[in-house]
Amino acid sequence: MKIGVAQTRPVKGDIAHNIANHQTLIDLAVSDGADLLIFPELSLTGYEPELAADLATTPDDSRFDVFQTRSDAHRITIGVGVPIRSEEGIWISLLIFQPHQPRHLYSKKYLHEDEEPFFVSGQSTLCFLGDKANIALAICYELSVPEHSGKAFQNGATVYLASVAKSAPGMEKASETLSAIARTNAMTVFVSNCVGYCDNFESAGRSAIWNTKGELIRQLNDVDEGILIIDLETGTGL
Repeated sequence: MKIGVAQTRPVKGDIAHNIANHQTLIDLAVSDGADLLIFPELSLTGYEPELAADLATTPDDSRFDVFQTRSDAHRITIGVGVPIRSEEGIWISLLIFQPHQPRHLYSKKYLHEDEEPFFVSGQSTLCFLGDKANIALAICYELSVPEHSGKAFQNGATVYLASVAKSAPGMEKASETLSAIARTNAMTVFVSNCVGYCDNFESAGRSAIWNTKGELIRQLNDVDEGILIIDLETGTGL
């Protein structure tokens, strides 16, 4: 199985522009034979908590049909970041598109205290991906909660995919944590971060992959958009 993460430069609040940009990166992943591609936290709107109430939508939003079309046509699973409106409030979610299947949500359960004025703890219809249900998802602050990765390991995860929006200091700390998660749990670990200014910080990029020993095997820079893909069977990157 070939798993990938995308690194994007979202335009603040411009969902149409960001959808088009996502399609370009999805097509690139398809050309490399990817089976799964995950985007950064709130990738379709940019990480903009103060705008979330205005930008929040529902999983069946027709603007996202293009992702299902690509998923069906190319047999690729796609996870895009979007604020989802619920009865309880706004969730930080990954909207998951799988070939010829209904849309699912992975929603952030553990929020940073700075997010609590804008978001609520989310509910998910899906927490694991892959034919063996061995790919665990995480959104940003969750990777810093030991119970989160611990539960993923207990449930049989061998891959840990984190979708984030982090500054340079935040990414440095997250990288140390993710390397430790990989090493401690013998997981292959991925992180998808954005670049460019959002909220009140500059996103630092440096999306990356660590092997089951916690060794960094591939990483993007802190400026450019792009994708990282690895073949789990061979351990080779694309």
